[in-house]
Amino acid sequence: MIRKRSLVRRTAAVATAGAALFVLAACGGDGSGTAGHGGHSAASATPSASASASQGRHNPADVAFAKGMIPHHRQAVEMADLAPGRAGSAEVRKLAADIEKAQAPEIRALSGWLTSWGEEVPAAGATDHSAHGMGGMMTDEEMSGLGDASGRAFDTAFLELMIKHHEGAVEMARTERADGSHGPATKMAGEIIASQSAEIERMRKLLGED
Repeated sequence: MIRKRSLVRRTAAVATAGAALFVLAACGGDGSGTAGHGGHSAASATPSASASASQGRHNPADVAFAKGMIPHHRQAVEMADLAPGRAGSAEVRKLAADIEKAQAPEIRALSGWLTSWGEEVPAAGATDHSAHGMGGMMTDEEMSGLGDASGRAFDTAFLELMIKHHEGAVEMARTERADGSHGPATKMAGEIIASQSAEIERMRKLLGED
């Protein structure tokens, strides 16, 4: 009798252990939360976790965007800094202030991304304007001419050159939107496209082109 009861207990224990193993296998096997052969963790990943992972990635297009846009923005700020003492129009002075207000924080954000990626931030003042025909960058001669102008002549030169400058920035931002993978960078690119396209229209109206 005792032997029979012992056998029954052992049979029940084996059945219980088997059931426990079955439950563990159904939950992913190792209990670590990583995906098993069925990929359960991928299916259960939260949208916020996926978004964070996406925003954390960057590629060469993101690096090129940041390294190109920093000197580009710096030159726009340099141009805008000339307006308070040289512009003849209050509208041009206001536009220049708006440009500086928008682009200075973007320079800081772009520099922060490059630093976090282990990339070199372009040195301030190291830009050779004559080497930047692309992106709407001004040459040394254009910057010098703008610095020598005042009144209505300054307003006209500033608006014409800044339209060209903004068009270059919009093109760079479109490339980032198409090729970049860093979420905040592609978001900034979209904002640049929207804001600078609107400023281009504003400048054209001030020139009387629209």
